[in-house]
Amino acid sequence: MTHTNDRQLPVALAAALAIPFDYDDGKGIDFEPFPAFLSAEDTTDWLRAWTGNTELNGDDFRVFGQDGTGGYAAIWLVRPGRPLIDQPVVFLGSEGETGVLARDLGDFLWLLADGLGPWEAATTYEPDWVPRPNPQMEAIAERFAPGRQQPATAVIDQATQEFPDFDDTIMELCR
Repeated sequence: MTHTNDRQLPVALAAALAIPFDYDDGKGIDFEPFPAFLSAEDTTDWLRAWTGNTELNGDDFRVFGQDGTGGYAAIWLVRPGRPLIDQPVVFLGSEGETGVLARDLGDFLWLLADGLGPWEAATTYEPDWVPRPNPQMEAIAERFAPGRQQPATAVIDQATQEFPDFDDTIMELCR
């Protein structure tokens, strides 16, 4: 795949990440957005450390935030020739968790609006945790992905169906 060196957040993602994420002692969203994508060098360093594979580079990922344990949320550049907003959003956790969260940025905005963050969408570790829809995030999702509203569960299911081999793809990179 041909990649650009563009490390500027898409406008829709920057707008969403400007909304505060409230952890609320574990009752909210565990997510710390970055003001910009990680640099190419930092992304490569992280991916090599995460996989144990020193032959990799981070060109296929644009990392835009992390959870409290250091797991990363990223745009996965898997669709050749398509802009960043049309690429899936994924999570790579600090303990090896992986997940495709959304098929594209528009879906990801609706996932956030429905009250889930990347970690919450990718894991099921907290069975008593209840998402709280976010009206500010819903306004951003409606602005940038109008008419696409759907529950976070549908967003995740569609992404998982489109990219069922994401975990296997990532695990094959590991050494």
